[in-house]
Amino acid sequence: MLLAALQIYDVAVVCLSLLLATRVYSGDISLSLGQVLALRLKLSNFVLFALFLLVCHRLLVRAGLYRSRRLSRRLDESIDVIVGTSLCTVVMVLCSVLLRIELLTSDFIAVFWASSVVILVASRLALRLFLAAVRMRGRNLRHVLIVGSNDRAVRFARALDARPGLGYALLGFADEPWAGIARLEYSGYQLVTGLANLDEYLRTSVVDELVIALPVKSNYERIQAIISTCEEQGIVTRLLSGLFDLKMAHATAESFEGETVLSVHLGRMEGGPVLAKQLLDVIVAGALILALSPVFVITALLVKITSPGPIFFVQERVGMAKRRFRLYKFRTMVLDAESGMAELERLNEVSGAVFKIRNDPRVTVIGRFLRKTSIDELPQFFNVLKRDMSLVGPRRLPIRDFKGFDEDWQRRRFSVRPGITCLWQVNGRSDIEFEEWMKLDMQYIDQWSLWLDLKILLKTVPAVFKGLGAA
Repeated sequence: MLLAALQIYDVAVVCLSLLLATRVYSGDISLSLGQVLALRLKLSNFVLFALFLLVCHRLLVRAGLYRSRRLSRRLDESIDVIVGTSLCTVVMVLCSVLLRIELLTSDFIAVFWASSVVILVASRLALRLFLAAVRMRGRNLRHVLIVGSNDRAVRFARALDARPGLGYALLGFADEPWAGIARLEYSGYQLVTGLANLDEYLRTSVVDELVIALPVKSNYERIQAIISTCEEQGIVTRLLSGLFDLKMAHATAESFEGETVLSVHLGRMEGGPVLAKQLLDVIVAGALILALSPVFVITALLVKITSPGPIFFVQERVGMAKRRFRLYKFRTMVLDAESGMAELERLNEVSGAVFKIRNDPRVTVIGRFLRKTSIDELPQFFNVLKRDMSLVGPRRLPIRDFKGFDEDWQRRRFSVRPGITCLWQVNGRSDIEFEEWMKLDMQYIDQWSLWLDLKILLKTVPAVFKGLGAA
């Protein structure tokens, strides 16, 4: 009921945001949304308006806003809201371009996006606070039974107890006697039923959710029977994902053609935040290409005038999942510089698979300036628009460096798109050792968040201006 009401509320917020944006555009706060649509859009009906609302609703559904968020973090829900409203705004921008709607100016779109985000995020946070207050007063509770009594089960129980605002009332544990069962009493919990009597307990007790924390390898058939029983009785079943001894990866379950697929993967680069990252890539790269177009033109002329050869240096690099792509840079070396690579290998100043020498004789006069200021890397914004790269990610590697890898853990960097900048850029660029560089890439992948991307982007600007570690 609440989730259905949220869908109606969100559509109403979209309408309200449109009203706020149209009033800002018109300068007449007395106009209603219907009046502005009739006057400004000159539509005989609201078909386009209704289609837009329908598309927005579907995008918000796809962003995962209408599923139970009881166990999810506030930050994750807020990010999903921002992603959903941003996608709606992108649809609006496309409509303004394709249909040439005069009303949809940049101010209009900015007000629509900002008001939608602020209202929806604030509403979600307020709803969470309200529901938490209600649950802490003993209302809207969900009674949960934990099957299993190992350390993971006890940790999960403590986590629920530590957050009463989630509204979970722990009934106790179900398990058979074993050597560690006494630890339940020391932890302050109780065993309410054995596994042999679990079916009867579920039939006669109020159980909203059941959490399975049994070792899967030795209890496969029993777990299958428990899930079937819960399915028959309409009890929500959760399975703690400790199927394997995962050191860094985590598992998520998805449904495909009637089959449940368990995916084991690393990092947090999935879901709504990744859509937001991609949206940020396209918007920032596109805006910088337009803003820096005079720099592109001047640099191209300087490269062409100061040395014979093409303006751009195009080289095959290794990207996400080891796919090859063509990377674009302004040429900073003499023509056919690649052919002299073998002769310079002995001068390599960097350990590991990377080749780097500080005073490379192949670099042109203007090339040294372009490298020092990182202007030579500006064409890579086109690689970002092509989705070969991201603004932030592990450094893109030449084929020569890729072939020099000798440890598998280093290849995990290819699980994400390479970037123009990353932790290595703001921690010394080419001055850091190869091993440290690889560790920084792993740190980025393991700790990734949109906030981390933004911090790296902000730190990159002063690093570039200082010419930190440029070669």
